[in-house]
Amino acid sequence: MREYYFERLEVWKARRSFIKEIYLVTNHFPSEEKFGLISQIRRASMSIAANTAEGMSRKTEKDKARFINQAFSSAIEVMSFLILSNDLQFLKHEEYVQLREKLEKITNQLNSLYNKFER
Repeated sequence: MREYYFERLEVWKARRSFIKEIYLVTNHFPSEEKFGLISQIRRASMSIAANTAEGMSRKTEKDKARFINQAFSSAIEVMSFLILSNDLQFLKHEEYVQLREKLEKITNQLNSLYNKFER
């Protein structure tokens, strides 16, 4: 089976783990948030990985940078949802801190990748 380039990127691998954690913690959110916050944070977290993978398939550096920028924007969206989830006490403080730290690492990796393509 062929392994695609994006599958070898540490930044993409980190997202897979992060998405899984988002799914696990949001399973404990109030059920009335199923079509609200739960859906939004899950979709935004998946968008980080999807845009990274799609960007790596693009032919030009400019196109790659554009998709990495979209992934970064989705990561910031997730950060906003994490802050809100913490404010609403849907997350345990330890979960919030752990997810935030992982997301900060992801955004740093995305920034580095973006800067590589934007040169």
